Amino acid sequence: MSDFPTLLALTAVMGLSIFLSLPVIWARRVQGRTVAFLNAVAIGILLFLLADIFSDVAPLIAGSADYLTVPSLDAVFVAGVVGAFGMLYLIDRPRPIPSRGTGTDETAGPSEKLTDASPSRLALIVAVGIGLQNLTEGLVFGSAWSLGDIGLLGVIFLGFFLQNVTEGFPIVSPLLRSPSRNLGEVTGLFLIGGVPTVLGGAVGYFYNNPALNVLFDALAMGAILYVVLPMLKTALRPLAAPAGTVDRYRLVYVGLLVGFVLGFVVNAF
Repeated sequence: MSDFPTLLALTAVMGLSIFLSLPVIWARRVQGRTVAFLNAVAIGILLFLLADIFSDVAPLIAGSADYLTVPSLDAVFVAGVVGAFGMLYLIDRPRPIPSRGTGTDETAGPSEKLTDASPSRLALIVAVGIGLQNLTEGLVFGSAWSLGDIGLLGVIFLGFFLQNVTEGFPIVSPLLRSPSRNLGEVTGLFLIGGVPTVLGGAVGYFYNNPALNVLFDALAMGAILYVVLPMLKTALRPLAAPAGTVDRYRLVYVGLLVGFVLGFVVNAF
């Protein structure tokens, strides 16, 4: 196939299908138990994405049927995961703020405590991680387009389209409790997550290299691994009432499972 504008249009449809989740998650009255459940579903989807991304990487780094891997691609994968995780760790370290009470954190002084990452920052990190993953999806689609395999293209397009619809939930999840969220911010985050699909399609059309796929998948895994931790911390934060805490934990467990299964079911089509 040589119709490059059509390729760009199809990758745009794949990447921007993330906006189809907007009407569902934009209900401002969502709160309480519903917010906790949706946050847990979002974490479950992210955990599925980790498994799904690694399933794409594993065949590339496996060098033979004897379970031997390609050392150079191993190095690229490890460097990508550690690099993305480490960069976010250094940039996003909690900062101390004044507190009148006695500090409970061992590293904080008696008049300061550590803040959690802001919802907007967490949402941005999720969007970047998903954007890196979608960049790899674009690379795969662009490579298949250059080969002209219609059957393969149809499967890839439908699978990535449906998967991207679910990716709006993890991005907006940290903002569900924030009263200051606005449509412009969410739109920007969705563009960060979806537009890289188009860029990946263009690159994959002209240049296909397994090392690029491994690198961007590894970067996506590192970013998602980093952001899942504070999201889990928030989801499992104890409430004032012990009974409410137990109820919330059960809700989170169910939401995690629902999110993981949802990601699997959507990816199976």
